[in-house]
Amino acid sequence: MANSKKQAWFFCTTGLPSDIEIEVDDITFHLHKLPLMSKSRKLHQLITEQEQSTEQSEVDPHIKLENFPGGSDIFETVVKISYGFKVDISVSTAVPLRCAAEYLEMTEEYSPENLISKTERFFSQYVFTNVRESIKALKSCEPVSSLTETLGLTKQCIDSIVFKASSTDPSSFLLGWPINNGGIFTVDQKKQSKESKTELWFEDLTEMSFPIFRRVILALKSRGLSDEIIEKSLISYVKKHIPGISRSSYSSSSTSATTTIASENEQRELLETIISDLLPLNNSSIPTSTTRSLFGILRSAIILNTSENCRALLEKKIGTDLEKATLDDLLIPSYSYLNDTLYDIDLVERLLRRYLEKDAVSSPLKVVGKLMDGVLGEIASDGNLKPEKFYNLAVLVPVQARVYDDGLYRAVDMYFKAHPWISEAEKEKICSVMDCRKLTVEGCTHAAQNERLPLRAVVQVLFLEQLQLRQVITGTLLMTEEEEGEVVEFGRWKKTVKENEMLRLDMDTMRTRVNQLEREYSHLKKVIIGEMNKESSSEEKNDRERKWSLGKRLGCKFTTQVCDSHEATLVDRRSRRRSLS
Repeated sequence: MANSKKQAWFFCTTGLPSDIEIEVDDITFHLHKLPLMSKSRKLHQLITEQEQSTEQSEVDPHIKLENFPGGSDIFETVVKISYGFKVDISVSTAVPLRCAAEYLEMTEEYSPENLISKTERFFSQYVFTNVRESIKALKSCEPVSSLTETLGLTKQCIDSIVFKASSTDPSSFLLGWPINNGGIFTVDQKKQSKESKTELWFEDLTEMSFPIFRRVILALKSRGLSDEIIEKSLISYVKKHIPGISRSSYSSSSTSATTTIASENEQRELLETIISDLLPLNNSSIPTSTTRSLFGILRSAIILNTSENCRALLEKKIGTDLEKATLDDLLIPSYSYLNDTLYDIDLVERLLRRYLEKDAVSSPLKVVGKLMDGVLGEIASDGNLKPEKFYNLAVLVPVQARVYDDGLYRAVDMYFKAHPWISEAEKEKICSVMDCRKLTVEGCTHAAQNERLPLRAVVQVLFLEQLQLRQVITGTLLMTEEEEGEVVEFGRWKKTVKENEMLRLDMDTMRTRVNQLEREYSHLKKVIIGEMNKESSSEEKNDRERKWSLGKRLGCKFTTQVCDSHEATLVDRRSRRRSLS
């Protein structure tokens, strides 16, 4: 603001002394009284009272305006308008000018074409016809909220936003801005997509304080605006004011451009209010990007330690659209000191239960099954993951969610590799979640040679693999018998012969594996029998020693008796020797 002397020369163009001094925010304006007295009823009354009290004094009346709306800058604009200067009113100055006009009582009854009527005309022609301009005007209401609430200006801006947002007219819908917008936009309307316009609208809305923003959202919900638009606006606001929710470049740039909420308590209150009161819970068609953003909000809710009810509502909303999540979304670190695992396994289990509560279609269920197998593969290498935790999450996935069990087998194998100390019973329990019949050829081949699997699981894999091969061979033979007597093309016959050769090779491989297992089993059996024989021979030796010592003491001898079979053997051997001689 310029100093007082410059203000006096600026407004007193005749060079004569000023008639009145008006002080606003410690700045004194030296002015002629007539232009202001003719426009403002309040200044007319104050100047008249000052002149009556200082009739005999040569000092100019001095008036101090306390709590003037918009401060000295807005008062200077009011003075220029009153003195006939051309002033361009913008959206940012229209609201404080309207409040200043009300403060100075510059009504139409007191003077025609007064400031109140001028500002109201500006609102009706340029502000309330455009959503973004209404948002800017609403934001400028915050510094003078007490007066704007009294005048109803805040409500008018909110109603204008809600009306344009919920209008069915495409020309006035919030995604299609009016063409005659006073040159505010420099972007070509034809080239500007709906998505970019939506981002512009959300970006403007996030600049508001949370109380005003909350009023706008509640008004939009009351008018039945689509849940998708409300969700996008809420997520944009949270990204703007709470750091760390999104790692995208757009989010980081928007977050750095403004000051985030400093206090964790304020962040917690913001999240709890948005999730509990504002966030729609019944939107069944949210896009994948929204689901990813909701996971970011969930991480922030866990870090900020929001209420259990708040997190439960958010988990319910995410769980119903779990098929739109990614592996990175589900791998949420365990922030609680009560959990010793690297990732929050209990959270993943709760989200999966939420998803299974609804009537899931077959294809999304298979997507979720594949996603859960990926999660099991990632958490399997965690040394602190207990077998019960791994088993409970694996068995929670429905059987129909997996076409093949190769992903589950891979996770089980990784868990056994990272946890070699678990017992055989725990291994068998974990292997029970797999269906060996749903393993591919590669999976069966790997499982049959896997030393980390329990023996029962390996035998089951080999048996099922051999059974499948037999069924395939039997089916091929039956097809061959049915086609006897028919003319078979050379190419099909050649292909069938090649397939039969491959099947024979696979059968030979299977026999080799089974024989190898049988040999190992026989070897183990021999070792066990040998150990038992050693123990029995040692016992017989001890018995003979006891008999010898007893006979020696008693002075008698015990003759060794030979059974008939042994004697016959000796006679046969002697007869053989005689015949040979």
